[in-house]
Amino acid sequence: ASFLLYFRTSLVTPLIFGLLLQPSLTQLSTITKPNIVLLMADDLGIGDVGCYGNNTIRTPNIDGLAKEGVKLTQHIAAAPLCTPSRAAFLTGRYPIRSGMDATSNYRVIFWNGGSGGLPPNETTFAKILQQQGYRTGLIGKWHQGVNCESRNDHCHHPLNHGFDYFYGMPFTLISDCQPTETPEMDRGFRRKLWLYTQMICLLTLTAALGRLTGLISVCWKTLACLAGFSLLFFVSWFSSYGFVRYWNCIMMRNHDITEQPMVTERSTSLILRESISFIERNRHKPFLLFLSFLHSHTPLLTTEKFLGRSKHGLYGDNVEEMDWMVGKVLDTIDKEGLKNTTLVYFASDHGGWLERQEGKRQLGGWNGIYRGGKAMGGWEGGIRVPGIFRWSGVLSAGKVINEPTSLMDIYPTVVQLAGGILPQDRVIDGRDLMPLLQGAAEHSEHEFLFHYCGIHIHAVRWHQKDSGAIWKAHYMTPVFRPLGSGGCYDRGFCPCFGEGVNHHNPPLLFDLSRDPSEAKPLSADTEPLFDTVISKIGRAIEEHHRTLTPVPQQLSVYNVVWKPWLQPCCGAFPFCWCDKEGDN
Repeated sequence: ASFLLYFRTSLVTPLIFGLLLQPSLTQLSTITKPNIVLLMADDLGIGDVGCYGNNTIRTPNIDGLAKEGVKLTQHIAAAPLCTPSRAAFLTGRYPIRSGMDATSNYRVIFWNGGSGGLPPNETTFAKILQQQGYRTGLIGKWHQGVNCESRNDHCHHPLNHGFDYFYGMPFTLISDCQPTETPEMDRGFRRKLWLYTQMICLLTLTAALGRLTGLISVCWKTLACLAGFSLLFFVSWFSSYGFVRYWNCIMMRNHDITEQPMVTERSTSLILRESISFIERNRHKPFLLFLSFLHSHTPLLTTEKFLGRSKHGLYGDNVEEMDWMVGKVLDTIDKEGLKNTTLVYFASDHGGWLERQEGKRQLGGWNGIYRGGKAMGGWEGGIRVPGIFRWSGVLSAGKVINEPTSLMDIYPTVVQLAGGILPQDRVIDGRDLMPLLQGAAEHSEHEFLFHYCGIHIHAVRWHQKDSGAIWKAHYMTPVFRPLGSGGCYDRGFCPCFGEGVNHHNPPLLFDLSRDPSEAKPLSADTEPLFDTVISKIGRAIEEHHRTLTPVPQQLSVYNVVWKPWLQPCCGAFPFCWCDKEGDN
């Protein structure tokens, strides 16, 4: 009996002490929640990165992420432009579901003083992680709108979408932000407005001279009305387009404007400083950092240290500087001892901008072997982007995954890692990537991916998992000008509809597993499964359309136009100017 008593005591006592010393479930879940660092480049082409085949631009830090983690070779943006692609990334949903895809040629947020933006009823991954105890921060570009009805309602602002801290541009970087650069925003429309203004003024002056010389019989009252109309017309458009740098090129910290207009020479150092500071401040708690680079969007802000370093001109210099910034963020993670508890993700919001040129200078990116580029919703070059994950000790180093994945997949992936629950009242189009990344699943959960250009489906991808084929059917493609050039160089952007688009019936069909460059379309004569594949994809489109519900169009013409009463201003409107960083 004494032996049995001793035996029980020897077993039970350590068990009791172990239970007492074990952290509570809440503490355990906090400990096991990884920090999450999301790095997103702007307009970076998949062919601009070393680990994806570039040998003229040096990206050792991004390449290092791929060596230490997992590289995705078929990572797809949900849209080929900034605003809709980022809306899909933040919500895990095709942008058409939130009204963030365009019905007109205005396909992105155009003004900080517009009323469109990511709807307040959308649930971002930041909002769910915030509820799970994460400290959430967004540093850099937002481009999802600011206000709805008044200058300070901030209904579309990052702080209203789950971010505890924001520092950066509520808009996007454009050449207008750099006084020495040629204006970029709505360039063609601005030329027309100048032309119309000159024509109206010329008409008014001609009528006035005719009246003075007696050649034309017109009363002074009519001349006064003409002059008044000329002035009103000029003021109506110049009050917005004449001050783009002041209205759109601003920097904010939370709700406060810190620079209006922004001082472009120091934006890189400030964004890097804020990113490092956020990690250091929150090293003892789980945090989400979304570092949304201003690189590599025009005007390609590049510090003197990196100018002339690349073999790829200013664009290459800019990408190499971004890679250096990535390295500094990774160094901070390592220095704080967070490498094994931090999931790092790197991607671009869409493909490189082929048509962005000034004279002989190429200012846009390169999309490698893939056809097309930015603004093209169907061709691979517009939507296939770099995708890299690193989580030391959890994800295998040097792994390459060729399965179709989406930027929308980040949403369910980080929500699951944080212990959150996906919204049950709406369709989530993304899929949790952890089983695929860890090798527990052989194939992506995506059977179909729908490639939108605005509200129009331009192409659909079908992953036929049993055969390994990846079929892609194009229903609409942009008309390239000049013919065979691979881009819409006559417009600067390829359109989604109208005269600049070809419709295909039957659709152009490619098997990306055999023809990733989409060079040789298949037909019923060359592909025995042609009719079967087209029929299968057609039924998938019909089923997808049944899941869509009408929502307010955030990029309607009314929501896109500039509204003075919504314009963020750090002074008494219209005298908006401040430099709080300089004061400090």
